[in-house]
Amino acid sequence: KSANPQWREQFDFHYFSDRKDMLDIEVWRKDNKKHEELLGTCHVDITALPTKQTNCLELPLEKHPGSLLMLIAVAPCTGVSISDLCVCPLGDPSERQQISQRYCIKNSFRDIKDIGFLQVKVLKAVDLMAADFSGKSDPFCVLELGNDMLQTHTVYKNLNPEWNKVFTFPIKDIHDVLEVTVFDEDGDKPPDFLGKVAIPLLSV
Repeated sequence: KSANPQWREQFDFHYFSDRKDMLDIEVWRKDNKKHEELLGTCHVDITALPTKQTNCLELPLEKHPGSLLMLIAVAPCTGVSISDLCVCPLGDPSERQQISQRYCIKNSFRDIKDIGFLQVKVLKAVDLMAADFSGKSDPFCVLELGNDMLQTHTVYKNLNPEWNKVFTFPIKDIHDVLEVTVFDEDGDKPPDFLGKVAIPLLSV
């Protein structure tokens, strides 16, 4: 019931190459659980923004009245990575020793925000549901921790996909829950849900 909503939410997006990236934003109005209406869209060319500073942008909604006020910061990606299983970032014993030293008790207060990180090896899925008429699926796996999200590539026409990827997340809250969701890629349509598991960090 507001024409001037304040959300004050922060989201982190990661990209790992020098490609041209556009941030697409949509504003929706929700009457009830069933009815939603698009109130407008806007786009931000990330590559055109100055780096290592917070950019305050007022973005008019295209073809609709109103505007969005956003703070966008483009900074080097730290603590987040995607790699193949054969080049696992923690595979080197000397690197493990450096990390143990970094998080030992005497260094606990050196950087209060550096709680630690989580490394997840996504190996494979077994006996997934068939989402296509062919009796197969095109599965990919999405990992979410807080507002960080990373995903695997798609393995086409397979109910027993092997991804063999290693994902590393910085931990911002030890009470966060790692959510791992498997979807079926469906062309231009929204992906189909194939299954999900939730793992509290405190259980690891």
